[in-house]
Formats: sequence, structure tokens, C-alpha cells
Amino acid sequence: MRVLVTDDSAFMRRAVCTMLAADPDIEVVGVAHNGKEAVDLAKTLKPDVITLDIEMPEMDGLTALRHIMRTAPTQVLMLSSLTTEGSTASLQALKLGAADVLAKDQSNFSMNMSKMQVKLIQLVKALAQSNPHRKTASSQKPAASTELPRFRASQFDLICIGSSTGGPPVLETILGALPETLRTPIVVAQHMPVIFTRSMAERLDKMCALSVKHVEEREAVKSGYVYLARGGKHMQIHKLSSGRLEARVGTEPATAVYKPSVDALFSSSAKATGSKTLAIVLTGIGADGLEGGRELHKIGGTILAQNQETCVVYGMPKSVTEAGITTANLSPFDLGKTLRSLAATAAAA
Repeated sequence: MRVLVTDDSAFMRRAVCTMLAADPDIEVVGVAHNGKEAVDLAKTLKPDVITLDIEMPEMDGLTALRHIMRTAPTQVLMLSSLTTEGSTASLQALKLGAADVLAKDQSNFSMNMSKMQVKLIQLVKALAQSNPHRKTASSQKPAASTELPRFRASQFDLICIGSSTGGPPVLETILGALPETLRTPIVVAQHMPVIFTRSMAERLDKMCALSVKHVEEREAVKSGYVYLARGGKHMQIHKLSSGRLEARVGTEPATAVYKPSVDALFSSSAKATGSKTLAIVLTGIGADGLEGGRELHKIGGTILAQNQETCVVYGMPKSVTEAGITTANLSPFDLGKTLRSLAATAAAA
């Protein structure tokens, strides 16, 4: 797995190279000091993955990303500072074609280096193995229906979406397609730090017809709203004695690897809304959502998954598809179309 490392900081270049060198399957084939060097080396070295800093002299990361995706497309992992400005730029990078973002807290870098190393290696290996720019015609795909399912307007009380690597642009496509007449509330768990999910909620709220809320502690779940879970913690859905739904954020389950946990969201929804739950599993590493999805499927809930062709990493959707619990595997456009049809059906009813 061939990696090009880009950062204007000599310290960060050495640190990233050292972290990657710990894995025998990864080879750092080049080092760039700025965006211009990254663009040139991307063409000549053709790496599987490029790590790209955002703030750099001569050519910044976003400009370099645009050039790379046009002239030598590959998987790009943005290294972003844990600031509001960094999170805003990171969401723009994902929109431009970056595969994922890894936050770097330079104020406590030495203390968090081992944790960052685990995440960095995991991301680089997953991105290299599933590089959509390197796919061959012989790729094996699990059988799944690609036909748009037909649902009734009153079929669901809740729509749950689980998302990870490559998910933010997909969420923009799906949620941006929905009209304000869609009455079924939507709850979303996206694997990201809290500063990123806050910026993401603000961005989605501006571009969507539906109102988007960032759930920090607890929120009443109402029609016409999208609720995005606070990064770094878990969101679960509870049904109150009044029959109303409430989204609560907390630290349980403490053993969950990903935060917010899609399994926790799906599992709690199985208890709260049961068979009247529509769950959607989007692009991402690993199998978060599989166990919660099984609980939903057992109780009669419906599960859709993003198709392999449009995934940055076909991990989470693959796990639920191979388990045989999905109704269909669809593109982001068709997922949005399917949800939009619920509003259209309701209007016609």
C-alpha cells in the first residue's frame, strides 16, 4: 500500500511517516512539503493514498485536492486541525472528493500520538484496499436488489441513518433531496469528532429544506426535523410514556469502538419504533450497524444500504448486505429518491 505524505511541518511529516512505517503493509513512497509538490508527485508516483494537510504555503490543501482529483485521482485523507475553521475546511474537502478526514490536535499531539497512529493506519489500509479509482472489472460484489423499494407514507415512524468514512457528501445528497413535506423524523449517526459534527449540522441546516439539529444532550424527536448525533458520544432513541420519541446522547455503550455508534442507534430504535423503523447504512469502515441492524430486522424493521459502486469504503454496507438483512442496495441519489417518495405519497394520500 503506497502512500504519499504531505505536510508543510517537518515535525508532522516525520511523525506521519514514522506512524505509517510501523505497519509492514504500508510503504511511504514520497513526501511533499506543500500542495504543489503533492500534485506533481501524485502524477509521477501514483500512490494508493495521499495524506494531505489543509493549511500549507504556496498551494493549500483544498487547491491541491482539486488538482489531484482532476489529474491523478486517488484516495485522499485530509489531516485537519481540531478547530472550527479546520472542520469547515474539512467538510469542503470531502465535498471536493477527499475520502475522509483525520483530526490532529497539535496542542496535545505527543500525548495522543498512539491513538492517532491506530486510526491513521486503519484508515490508510481501508482506503487503499477499497480505492474506487483502482477498481478492476473482476471485483466481486455481493448480490443485492438495486430496484427502488415502494413504501407507504405511514409505514415508518422513524428513519435512522448510520454513516462513516465518505459519508458526509452522501448525507448531503440524500438529505438535500428531501422536501419540507417529509414528516417522518430522521436521526443520523456519523463517525466524526464533535467539532466536525457541529459544523456539519450547521452546513446541512443551511442547504436542506428540513431543519437539522445537532443533538448535544437530548432532543424531542419531531416531524420535519433531522437530528445529527454529537460526535464522540452515542445517541439512542427512547419512547416516552406519552408515546413521543426522544433522542438522548451519552457515553453508553462504553465498549463501542465507533462514536457515535450506529449499532446503539439501531438497537435503541428497534426498541422504540420496532417494525416502523427504516434504517439506512452508508459507506464506512468495519461493520458498525450490523448487530443493531440484526435486531431491527428480527423485529420487522426495514434496512437499506448504499451500493458498492458509490462507496468510498464498502465495509458497513457490505456487512449488512452479506448478512441478508437488506431490502435493497442503492446509490445516494436513489436513496434520496426513495425517501422523497414518502413525502410524495403522503401528499397524494
